[in-house]
Amino acid sequence: MSTTINIIVFGIGNVGSTLINQIIEKQAFFKEKFQVDLRIPVITNSKKALFTNKPLLLNWLDEFQALSQSYTVEDIFNYVYQYQLENVIAIDVTANDEIVKNYISFIQNNFDIVAANKKANTLHLDFYKELRRVLEQNDKQFLYETNVGAGLPVINTIQDLNHAGEKITKIRGVFSGTISYIFNRFGNENTTFSKILVDAEKLGLTEPDSREDLSGSDVARKLLILSRELDLKNEFKDVKITSLTTEKIDALSKRNYSISKELFDKEYEIAKITQPANSVLRYIGELDAVNNKLEVKLVSVSENSALGQLKGADNLIEIFTESYGDIPIVIQGAGAGKKVTARGVLSDIIKIAKHIKSKKQRLVI
Repeated sequence: MSTTINIIVFGIGNVGSTLINQIIEKQAFFKEKFQVDLRIPVITNSKKALFTNKPLLLNWLDEFQALSQSYTVEDIFNYVYQYQLENVIAIDVTANDEIVKNYISFIQNNFDIVAANKKANTLHLDFYKELRRVLEQNDKQFLYETNVGAGLPVINTIQDLNHAGEKITKIRGVFSGTISYIFNRFGNENTTFSKILVDAEKLGLTEPDSREDLSGSDVARKLLILSRELDLKNEFKDVKITSLTTEKIDALSKRNYSISKELFDKEYEIAKITQPANSVLRYIGELDAVNNKLEVKLVSVSENSALGQLKGADNLIEIFTESYGDIPIVIQGAGAGKKVTARGVLSDIIKIAKHIKSKKQRLVI
């Protein structure tokens, strides 16, 4: 018999919409392979929600636009209770703080959680600890593999190593697909930094204001998440960030910034030509777990190294441990994009669904 899993999706932007479509398209596959029936009774954006007791079709967005209504989180809880929905998973594919404020209420109302949103894992350490205390108290799961590396198995690998007693000494790598694209091209092409940055913007690889990518804050948040996986007690302020922008560039209005990208060129051309021969620039995050140091910085590496051979917009993370010594575990692949991120979220959903099904089977026995 199939176990019904009810999925509440918060956020229908690029990743959320792609996730919903992936679930609809693969619904029969999951039912046949794992005997889990994934249903989506509630879909929300920041203002409205669609409540439905019918199976969603690929034209669900038309239904959302026609039938969605203003809502509160309490409305969702009431709907779940009214229709006696079991095995509920809240899916956070937003990028805001508001939904995170409800995580503890979700757990206390018998929801598991899957999040692409990084905020819950980068807020104050007191909240981080309280969230995990409530999860344990209520026997619920919170999965967030896509917080670092989108669809790459970075967090799972680190958790498995850590739980097996393997001492992780250092983690470093290129954690941003946007920045990877920029420096991979800059190292191999005779063109300006500003030209490549504009190309990245046109391809949709950056935030609407690309200074957000260049600030290093996103890489810093990922380092912070990984440090906490190793039980290191860090806050965001503990990450030393060397930004790729300057005070002068940061002070520009968004309009003036859009026409002033050449302000980057002199500094990065000098950095490029003054580095050692056969080297390339890479913007990396580095976690020294032995000394508890977290740093985001621009470095020069050999073009023959793993980092030096990066292509496209790939992420590459090196995990150094006591057992492996100087030879790191290397995880490489697409670290951004709506399809791989949605697939990573879906993978977490299936893990929880299989756990729920297994737990129910044990109770029956």
